[in-house]
Amino acid sequence: MRLEPLSGDDPHDVLQALRGALVGRGPALGLGMLAPAHGIVPDRTAVVVTTSGSTGIPKSVVLSRDALTASALATAARIGDGSWLLALPASYVAGLQVLVRALVAGREPAILEGAFSPASFTTAALSLARREGGPTYTSLVPAQLSRLLDAAATDAETARALRSFEAILVGGQALPPAVRDRAVDLGARIVRTYGSTETSGGCVYDGVPLRGVEARIVDAEVQLSGPTLATGYLGDDALADAVFPRDADGTRWYRTGDAGVIEDGVLRVRGRIDNVIVSGGINISLDRVERAVHTVTGLEHAVVVGVPDERWGEASVIVVAGWSDQDSALLAKARAVVAAEVGSPARPARLVRVDAIPELSSGKPDREQIRRGLA
Repeated sequence: MRLEPLSGDDPHDVLQALRGALVGRGPALGLGMLAPAHGIVPDRTAVVVTTSGSTGIPKSVVLSRDALTASALATAARIGDGSWLLALPASYVAGLQVLVRALVAGREPAILEGAFSPASFTTAALSLARREGGPTYTSLVPAQLSRLLDAAATDAETARALRSFEAILVGGQALPPAVRDRAVDLGARIVRTYGSTETSGGCVYDGVPLRGVEARIVDAEVQLSGPTLATGYLGDDALADAVFPRDADGTRWYRTGDAGVIEDGVLRVRGRIDNVIVSGGINISLDRVERAVHTVTGLEHAVVVGVPDERWGEASVIVVAGWSDQDSALLAKARAVVAAEVGSPARPARLVRVDAIPELSSGKPDREQIRRGLA
């Protein structure tokens, strides 16, 4: 079938094209594609999402109508049915799925107009609650939730907006425990999601796979299977074969590249297998270091990256936005926490302040740009 790349990322344009693509009445929708050329995609394709992630290597993920619909139905089965507010870019899978869930439920999604801010989110959320009079839902990344919680501390309307949702899905990156605790204390109902574009978005909620989804650990790597898996990668069958292996019985799995464990049926993701530095001959997971750093008050939104080190080969650096005269104490506290939770060799070498953390358009930290800024 034909692929029609969409120029721009206006959510209204995405919604209009998605209406036809999701039911097979129109061409497949291309989002984030590097070239505007038309092409042919497998039958039943609804959307091709091209994303570079933090590595800068583009991948065009082919998502079928069946996979997107299965994801939407499984989400409704887990958290309930209702109306959705889009507060994320529609050209990324988390935002795209907000629109898909609304369309599958036969409802018109609310769309936050303009740039995200606590004021615009509050207006849109309370308007949706008044319009629908029933359960409402939205999806955010941790940085958005943190901004809203900061605003809610002094703005009762923002606090009311957060409490108005039956569930707020939060994914895209790890949710710092301190941010989750603040949300719970406020009365917001938070659901942590785990997944990727290759799984049609979040497919594990609060550590438990959605209906039809299975998780397993192979050589410490999280692998997922089920009806939400992508068809593959456009124009790269070799990569698809490597990332989506099949068992002898034909079951298809997605190799996430994440390390994790399953304890009492709950998946716990430990971080990226490849987000590792070798410091003094010891492998150190920067994701584990970052999670430990986030438990330190004042460093809840810090980013930890690896840099070359003359003595140890590589070392980790804490990068945090804003300015403070307490950096020596913060670094000492972070080093102590990391030593206790990860090990002494993993202690960060230094703490660097920046005006703002560079972000990808998805809202995730741009770790590559951060590393370049430290060079």
